[in-house]
Amino acid sequence: MVWVVIVAALLLMISPVMWLKPSARQRRLAPLRSAANKAGVKVVMEKPPLHGIGTPMPGYRWSYPSDAPGPRFVLVRASEASDVLEPCVADWRWRIEPLRPLPEAARRPLEALLMRLPQDALVVESSEFAITLWWWESQTAERFLTYVEDFRLLRDALAGYADHPGARRAFGEKSPGN
Repeated sequence: MVWVVIVAALLLMISPVMWLKPSARQRRLAPLRSAANKAGVKVVMEKPPLHGIGTPMPGYRWSYPSDAPGPRFVLVRASEASDVLEPCVADWRWRIEPLRPLPEAARRPLEALLMRLPQDALVVESSEFAITLWWWESQTAERFLTYVEDFRLLRDALAGYADHPGARRAFGEKSPGN
C-alpha cells in the first residue's frame, strides 16, 4: 500500500511537467514559423475571410511598401467557395475580384503560385497593406521556403497597383488638388 501512495505522489509531481512538453504539432510548427519570420513573412492568427470559419487561422503576410499599396482581392479555393463565384485558375475562385485587371507581370506569377500551393491553402488575400496566404500549415519549413520568393515577386509586381491610386500619401505630401 505504501508503494501505491509513493507512485501516485510521483505521478502527481511529474504530470504538470508533462503538460509543459510541446506536442508533436508544436514541435513541427516552431521551425516553420521561425523560417517564415527570418524570411520577412509575418505570421498572424486571425479570422480568415471565409464564411463558416469562426476560429483563428494562420495567415502568412507579405507587406507592401507603405508608399506603394496593393490592390484589393480575395481568392478562395474552390472546395471552400460557392459555384456562383467567378473561376480564376484551376481550383481557385474570385471572392473579390480586383477593380482593374492585374498587370501581366503579376497575373502570371499569381496563376503559377496558385497551381503550386498545398491543398490546405484556402485563401490568398490582397489588401492595400499586404498579401496574405491563409493555410493550415501542413508543410515543413523547407517546403514553405520554396513559396517565399514567388510571393515576393507577386508582392513586388502588385505594389503600387492600388485600387484607388493616390489614396495614401507620404507624410507631409499634399493632395493633388492643393
